Amino acid sequence: MPYNNVVVLTGAGISAESGIKTFRDNNGLWENHAVEDVATPEAFRRNPDLVYDFYNQRRRQLLSPDIKANEAHVALAEFERRFTGDFLLVTQNIDDLHERAGSQNVLHMHGELLQSRCCHSQRIVNTLTDVTQSSRCNCCNPAQALRPNIVWFGEMPMFMDEIEKALSKADLFVAIGTSGQVYPAAGFVAQANYYGAHSVEVNLVASDVHSQFKEHYQGNATEAVPAFFNALLKDS
Repeated sequence: MPYNNVVVLTGAGISAESGIKTFRDNNGLWENHAVEDVATPEAFRRNPDLVYDFYNQRRRQLLSPDIKANEAHVALAEFERRFTGDFLLVTQNIDDLHERAGSQNVLHMHGELLQSRCCHSQRIVNTLTDVTQSSRCNCCNPAQALRPNIVWFGEMPMFMDEIEKALSKADLFVAIGTSGQVYPAAGFVAQANYYGAHSVEVNLVASDVHSQFKEHYQGNATEAVPAFFNALLKDS
């Protein structure tokens, strides 16, 4: 295999075939809500009950028995297990399907649905049940309110230093199931190209930054991702 440092970026398209709804639909709504009503700090201050309910519903869906990691998640976990170089999986997704499939080195740049964060101390706690205005942390005295550990619009994505460092060393960058509409993730291909990486897009449809990738594979993630990464392993 000609690669020693691989960085993979995944977006909503990789989880869509597991039954997780994609980021936003064609009319601009996020699961029937305007983004500014459920995914901004201002929305949380204005109507916390709506925001809590929105994420509670998504958490319940994620934890339902019919949601499982799919073949694309499994293929990435298997590649990471067998790859002898450095591997980093960066995901824009807030689900835990990569971890369910067995991926180890995962950074959730937009946060995690199965976590909450203390509004005062910023301490993170695992969350498997509904969170409401009456929910409180166990790290402060007096106990403080909790919020979803989600990066909302207007907030800085997580792990940017680690991601930029990995991109600067990558010799292969692969983006899977991303729209190319949300920054800074949409700019990762430009960074990877600048540092000399081979860049590959694996997507159902061409992303908004499609032209910046040096190689393209189009199709369902559950078919295209295993085919691409299994071929890499065979070449090693």
